[in-house]
Amino acid sequence: MWHGFYGGWPMLAGGVLFWGSIICLIAWGIHRTTGHHGSDSHYYGKSPLDHLKERYAKGEITKVQYEEMKRDLMG
Repeated sequence: MWHGFYGGWPMLAGGVLFWGSIICLIAWGIHRTTGHHGSDSHYYGKSPLDHLKERYAKGEITKVQYEEMKRDLMG
């Protein structure tokens, strides 16, 4: 009954690949639309000084810390 070309393990493997692909596409779509591309993705392409300015603007560091770190970065 399930021993032909269109049945048995080839059909099972095809189903697993099909549904696995669908699940992966859904997960990828959710990942792309929610904007969570990794914890450090918003830092790519920016200089260390840009990161420092961003942290100061967000209030993560004080003005004194900002000035000290800026001095360290500038050499």
